[in-house]
Amino acid sequence: MNLGPVIMEWLDELAECSEDPAELTRRYLTPEHAQAAELIMRRMREAGMDARMDAVGNVVGSFPGPRPGARRLILGSHLDTVRNAGKYDGALGVMLPIACLRWLRERGRQLDYPVDVIAFGDEEGLRFQATLFGSRAVAGALDPAMLHAVDEDGVRLHDAMRGFGLDPHAVGDAGYRPEEVAAYVEVHIEQGPVLEAENLPIGVVTSIAGAVRLRVEVMGRAGHAGTVPMNLRRDALAAASEAVLAVERICLGTPGTVGTVGVLRTVSGAVNVIPGVVEFTIDVRGESDDRRHVALARIDEAFAEIASRRGVLFDCVPTHETGARRCSPWLMRRLGEAVEAEGIEVRRLPSGAGHDAMAMARLTEIGMLFVRCKDGISHHPAESMTAADAEVAARVLLRFLERFDPDERRSMGGKPGAA
Repeated sequence: MNLGPVIMEWLDELAECSEDPAELTRRYLTPEHAQAAELIMRRMREAGMDARMDAVGNVVGSFPGPRPGARRLILGSHLDTVRNAGKYDGALGVMLPIACLRWLRERGRQLDYPVDVIAFGDEEGLRFQATLFGSRAVAGALDPAMLHAVDEDGVRLHDAMRGFGLDPHAVGDAGYRPEEVAAYVEVHIEQGPVLEAENLPIGVVTSIAGAVRLRVEVMGRAGHAGTVPMNLRRDALAAASEAVLAVERICLGTPGTVGTVGVLRTVSGAVNVIPGVVEFTIDVRGESDDRRHVALARIDEAFAEIASRRGVLFDCVPTHETGARRCSPWLMRRLGEAVEAEGIEVRRLPSGAGHDAMAMARLTEIGMLFVRCKDGISHHPAESMTAADAEVAARVLLRFLERFDPDERRSMGGKPGAA
């Protein structure tokens, strides 16, 4: 089949669409977004797909099926990156299915149903902190308030869309109707070390952890470093430091959850000034929403105790929240069968990272394949995978595509994707 080297070459090519030639950064609604979109649309057309940009800047390629009215399968991932990113996060899930569909077309093999491949314009939320913006729009779950988000240069998302040639009043046009979609399947690097540790090239995802992000401001009282006695201080940084350790302690003690403080800064700090205001972020994730809520309640209690004891105030503002999502049992079964047919042990594992599949679960049932990545590193230039593993993933996806039935009973009970 030899698709692995082709996929890797395409990923190298896509990585050249970057705001900085020294490091990969590709933000939403930038010239580099447009450059990447053109490249992806060219690859889609080579695969025999109709390619277009939708109302929010997602790239959509449609591969026709012969049965009128058949529900479509959606494949995809995101084209944006974090700052100083790796080549494979998101991009693999865009280029690999295009390569598979091109392989089918070149051999005159037609699927019995239509397929759309979507390269979502904004999953990471780097520019506007509007996480999953592209997939939320496709799922019909976009909060109009997100259009008022502002980037670090003071540009509103609403205005950036206009500058990009999009109509912010037409974002609803990006949505699909649930009745026209059979399922959504995403191929993604694992972003963790499990597959590599078990010497497996690929795994079937069972669920995606729910996540909440908070922006925290600690307000104490600034003072002279030499004149205010230690017992009379209201040191915002000391309080924040204790809070950071509380997040770690609580999540260590709450099974199935993880907590991270990724940003911590002193506002107007100076070497000889007691910090008066400190800002930090919190990211808490859980395999189930119940466990995540327990951890958050304990964190809130800990912060209240620290504030009372140290004479400071905590202001916690949620900036993002997504519930946990289960992958559909029938899709896990079909993906597992495709893995097994390649002679590979079927490893099922949860995802601690967020993905576009989380938003797409509002629209339809979801399935995911994880592909091994070196040392589990992601969101970093050292992110790495092999052409051999890309080949395995392509073979598995092709087996899945050729055996997929859009009329198979989708629902095992309950809301699609809910956990």
